[in-house]
Amino acid sequence: MSTFGAPPAGNPNALTPGDCCVPQPGNDGISCLKWSPTANILVSGNWDGGLRCWQVQEQGGQIQAMPAAQVNHQNNAPVLSACFSADGTKVFSGGCDKAVRMYQLGQAPPNNVPNQIGAHDQPVKGVGYIRSSNLVVSGGWDSKLKFWDQRQQQPVGVFDLPERVYDLDVHENLLVVATAGRHIIAYDCSGQPREHSRRESPLKYQSRCISCFPDSTGFAVGSIEGRVGIHYLQKVAGKESFAFKCHRQDSSVYSVNGIAFHPGHGTFATVGSDGVVNFWDKDNKQRLKGFNATQRTIPCAAFNAQGNLFAYASSYDWSKGSTNVQPGNEIFIHNVQDDEIRQKNKKAAGYKR
Repeated sequence: MSTFGAPPAGNPNALTPGDCCVPQPGNDGISCLKWSPTANILVSGNWDGGLRCWQVQEQGGQIQAMPAAQVNHQNNAPVLSACFSADGTKVFSGGCDKAVRMYQLGQAPPNNVPNQIGAHDQPVKGVGYIRSSNLVVSGGWDSKLKFWDQRQQQPVGVFDLPERVYDLDVHENLLVVATAGRHIIAYDCSGQPREHSRRESPLKYQSRCISCFPDSTGFAVGSIEGRVGIHYLQKVAGKESFAFKCHRQDSSVYSVNGIAFHPGHGTFATVGSDGVVNFWDKDNKQRLKGFNATQRTIPCAAFNAQGNLFAYASSYDWSKGSTNVQPGNEIFIHNVQDDEIRQKNKKAAGYKR
């Protein structure tokens, strides 16, 4: 595997031949990918307990990814979620050790050990950072939502949830949480966090992922049935909530594992258990770009802060159990072309109700 540049020609798990293959991605499943809001620094969380970091450079269409740091959760407990602080100097993570941890970037050993800032009674499935209050939010399988001040040992706020957290997302002052039982709860974090609304998922089956709109007017939720729901929190003139089918091949239905919004255009990507990446425009209800299927499931993906780089993981998501394990774990970075992701005036095929 090359440390710099593109993967070997014909790699069946890359979207395009020019995608950069990230070195040292870890030896176990990749659970999350996050970009720094201030620089091209990429972080991954893995089932081997590793939290890995790369410095990414892009020039003239060429991408280089260089390992910058790696730390491990206690007892190598799987990392399930990660996020950056607003200034990009800290990474927060949660996982199967039931702890919320903080890692200070740029620290040399022995000071680069993640510090525990919070805990749950069950594994931590999601973490997020609230810029306006500098609070870290965590959601766990203990059906609790907790808010943490990094300087205190006890949570500054706790909400009881109807079920276990499957995913959460924060954008500006909007926090959305998807739980078991198809519950979705939205919170207003502009001051003291408070519940804004709750509803049942517009999708019939288990929620898998959730992501806030870049303008914080709503969210997109994906499910195990190969559908995405687009929901506005309040009525918006000329726009309506709807759901559409995706990540389906003939009679086969695949899970929507991740939804990532482009920071500039407001369009978004979905990735799934079918090994497919699609770019979508929710406003015009059209598919912008469909890539050829890769040979592994894609568990997660993320755009960088500028929207010109798209990181995605090629790693088994256990959607078919232990009898259909797909060995190997890779992370790729795709150089996003503007015509792949920007809105188009002419409607194209792709949305199926």
